[in-house]
Amino acid sequence: MNRNGANGTIGAMVFAAIASCAAHANAQAGVNEPVGVAVQRVSASTPGSRPDTSVVRDVRRAIRRVPDLDDSDIHIRVSHGVVTLSGTVPETWQVSRAANAARPVLGVKAVTNRLKAKEDAAASQ
Repeated sequence: MNRNGANGTIGAMVFAAIASCAAHANAQAGVNEPVGVAVQRVSASTPGSRPDTSVVRDVRRAIRRVPDLDDSDIHIRVSHGVVTLSGTVPETWQVSRAANAARPVLGVKAVTNRLKAKEDAAASQ
């Protein structure tokens, strides 16, 4: 085979591959979209992430399902999947139960438990 012919063929293949990649990149970037067409871009969230408001709601529901747990003074904050529980509960055992109920909720990445038992809170004042 002619060496110049082989180099020319390889060069043509490389050029075609680069041109194909460039066209694909332009299509993804939206360069080829017709004028006057509205395109809605939706940012993809990481898999398993949920809006903080949904996580707060589901953590509250999970805590309410714990038998004999009084959640009336439990405050729930969520920031990027990190749940913070604060406030007071009537008995010491309820502190850990509330955190344990929050952990398996979809979208929870971590739980910071700042709950205190009312009996402990009253003694420290």
